[in-house]
Amino acid sequence: MAGRGATTTSFASSREYDLTNLPAAIIAKKRDAKSLSEAEIRCFVEGFVEGSVADYQMSAFAMAVLLRGMTFDETAALTLAMLASGERLPRPSDGPPRVDKHSTGGLGDKVSLFLAPLLACQGVHVPMVSGRGLGLSGGTLDKLEAIPGFQCHLSDHHARHQLDEIGCFIVGASERIAPADRRFYALRDVTGTVESIPLITASILSKKLAASLDALVMDVKAGSAAFMKTLDEARSLARSIVLTAQRAGLPTTALITDMDQPLGRAIGNAIEVNETLECLDGAGPKEVIELTLALASELLVRIGSFTDAERARQSLCRSMAAGEVRERFERMIAMQGGQLLGALPLAPSHTIESDIDGWVERIDCETIGRCVVEMGGGRRQTGDSVDPSVGISLRVRIGDSVRRGQPILEVHAKRDWERHAAALATAIEY
Repeated sequence: MAGRGATTTSFASSREYDLTNLPAAIIAKKRDAKSLSEAEIRCFVEGFVEGSVADYQMSAFAMAVLLRGMTFDETAALTLAMLASGERLPRPSDGPPRVDKHSTGGLGDKVSLFLAPLLACQGVHVPMVSGRGLGLSGGTLDKLEAIPGFQCHLSDHHARHQLDEIGCFIVGASERIAPADRRFYALRDVTGTVESIPLITASILSKKLAASLDALVMDVKAGSAAFMKTLDEARSLARSIVLTAQRAGLPTTALITDMDQPLGRAIGNAIEVNETLECLDGAGPKEVIELTLALASELLVRIGSFTDAERARQSLCRSMAAGEVRERFERMIAMQGGQLLGALPLAPSHTIESDIDGWVERIDCETIGRCVVEMGGGRRQTGDSVDPSVGISLRVRIGDSVRRGQPILEVHAKRDWERHAAALATAIEY
C-alpha cells in the first residue's frame, strides 16, 4: 500500500523510442546542457534496469549531469523514475507513524545506527533503507555488516514482522526497492560523480519515498569532510531535497550541520559500531548524541508526538537512561542475524603523536578518509572487499591544545599504515 500523500508513477513505454539510439542521444543532449523531458528520463532509467542501457552509458549520463546539472523538473522526474523502478514497502492504514532520517554523509557519521532504535522506543516505526559507502564517506550498511552474521536484506514477511515487533530495521535497497538506485549508487562511487545535487537528491528520495513515510528529516552536511564543501552548496542540496520530497507528497525538513571535522572520534566500520554502543548508553561523544537527539526531536514534533523539541528531547533522554535504546538496538541486530557480544575486534593499533606544541586549527578530513580507504577500510572500485577492522580514532578536535609527543591519532590497520603515517600526521594542522 502506498504511503499517505504518496504519488504513484509508472514508466513511459519504451516502445515510444528507438532504444538503439536513445541512450547516446540522451547523454549527448545533457552533455550539451539541454533539458531532458520526463519521458526521456523515465525511458533511460527503465532501460538501465532492464539492460538496454549499459553501465558505461549510465556512467556517462552521471558525468553529464554532474557537469551540466539538472533543472528542478528534471530532478523530480529522475527521482520518481528511480522510485518507479521498484516497489514500495506495504503500509497498513492503521499503523503507527513512519519516520526516517537521512544524512548526506561525512567521516564518522554513525547517527543512523543510533537514531533508528532511539525513535522506535517512542512508538513510531523506522523502516530505514540505507546505502554503502560513497567516496570517502562510510556507509551505514558497511558498518552494520562489520557485525558477524548481520543481514541487510530481509524478506517482506521478515521486514513486516520486525517492524511490528520492535519498530525498526535497517536494510539495503533491494532489487525490489529502488533497484535503479542500487546499481546507480555503486557506479557513482567509482566514477567521480558523487557530488551532484540532482543525483544525490534522486538517490536519497527514491529509497525514502519507497518506505511510505509520514515524515523525513535530512541531515545535510557542510564542510571539508562533506560532499557539500560550502554552506551555499549545502543550502542548495537541502532545498532540492525538501522541494522534491514535497512534490512527491513526503513532508520533509532539513538541518544543515557541521562537517569540518569528523563526527565523533571513530572513523571506520567496526570502530564506529563500537562508538555507537557507547552512545546508546549516553556515554559516547557529545556531538554525536546531541545531533541524534536534534534530528529525532525534529521528527517527533513534525508528526505531532510532542508539541515542542524540548519535550521530545526529554522523552528520548529518558529512554536512553533506562537502557531501552541499547536493548532495542541489540534486538534489531539479533533479528537481522547479527551476533553482537560486545565491542567488535579491531586491527592492530598504531599511535601517531604530535611533533610540536600548539592548537589544532584544522583537520584534513579528505586525507584521513583516503587513508582509511587505502588501508582496506573502504572501496576504490565496485566489488572491492572491505576490512571492517580498519579504522582511525581521533584523539583531538579543532580548538584543542596539544603538546609535543601527545597522541593525536590511533590507527587500526593490518597493512600499509606506515606508508600513510606521514600524511596522517600532517592531517592534524596547528
